[in-house]
Amino acid sequence: MIKEAVILAGGFGTRLSHVLGDVPKPMAPVYGKPFLCYVMDRLADAGIEKLILATGYKHECIETYFGDRYRNLELVYSRETEPLFTGGAILQAARKTKGESFLVVNGDTLFDIDIPAFVRFHQEHTRPVSIALRRVEDTGRYGAVETNGTQIRSFREKENSSGAGVINGGIYAIRKEWLMAQNYPKKFSFEKEVLQPLAPDGVMGGLAFESYFIDIGIPDDYYRAQQEFKALFPHDRFLFLDRDGVLNKHLWGDYVRRWEMWEWMPGVLAKTAELAKRYTRIFIVSNQQGIGKGLFSEQDLKEVHDHMMQDIEKAGGRIDRIYVCTALAETDSPDRKPAVGMALQAQKDFPEVDFHAAVMVGDSLSDMLFGYRCGMRCVYLSNGDTVPTQVRDYTDIILPDLPCM
Repeated sequence: MIKEAVILAGGFGTRLSHVLGDVPKPMAPVYGKPFLCYVMDRLADAGIEKLILATGYKHECIETYFGDRYRNLELVYSRETEPLFTGGAILQAARKTKGESFLVVNGDTLFDIDIPAFVRFHQEHTRPVSIALRRVEDTGRYGAVETNGTQIRSFREKENSSGAGVINGGIYAIRKEWLMAQNYPKKFSFEKEVLQPLAPDGVMGGLAFESYFIDIGIPDDYYRAQQEFKALFPHDRFLFLDRDGVLNKHLWGDYVRRWEMWEWMPGVLAKTAELAKRYTRIFIVSNQQGIGKGLFSEQDLKEVHDHMMQDIEKAGGRIDRIYVCTALAETDSPDRKPAVGMALQAQKDFPEVDFHAAVMVGDSLSDMLFGYRCGMRCVYLSNGDTVPTQVRDYTDIILPDLPCM
């Protein structure tokens, strides 16, 4: 079984620049998280254990966001200091692999194939290169691939293609020893200098799929992905909410020490009923160092929360558990946000909780760091205020107030 994959994530995204701004194309947000997450999720689900991300333009955006782990995946970076084109990027990244073969996928394309079936095809046919092909009604946009059974015979350019057929889906399985023995230059195009010249020699195999395929390289398809992913990917099932600034109004310079000091954020109570229908579990995670300062007691907090829960239940809403940390900020408690202790306790109390199917909603940097460190989708509520620059680095969506997500 192939356990390593190279993701080509160095694209400039020129055609999307007016849509995305100064963001690398694989980091384009789709349905609340970077497009690259969907590509990586599919590889993780298929049993891949190590990803080599071939980065270039704005590499720091990707490296800072993901770090060295994503779900069960080890992440390694192969950074281009100058454009190497697809072939050079693959060759450089391949040096960081250890297995006999590795996969290559594009960071701006989702081709939702049966990866284990493709890997078996590659291993059974023992060719140096295998390509996942996509059946389409019109090859004119992409260029056609001519095959003889499972053997690839040639690649036809877009201007010479039309009608139904198969196209290059952009997923490859490559034997490392073969690639390293080819003496390719530092910079080269994998498509033009490897695939096209070698096709007549019969050294490449192709397996066709009819799986979902989208390339977000042009604005129309990027916008299409925003809509289609809502149906393709399951909704998040677990909701983590900060309290002050999300459910009730902040008392700047003070704490909600008794129920008379509580003021609901506008429209929130009505939304709790919708959220109760939408999420399997809903939790509140709240720092309450006012108790640690001796300004009010745990019993005072309990009474506030009892009243809060009564209002939520009357509105048709639900909170499954409230977690609070009463420690002072200077104690560096493992339970105080942005530390993730409260999330881990929720997962212990409710073992079905999957952080990768969870959303964290808050109005502070510590809330976003809390969700980010757990691998949750992070939603920042601005409440009409200016959004701090640093918050944006850890946030998937910025909204003015609590939505019915």
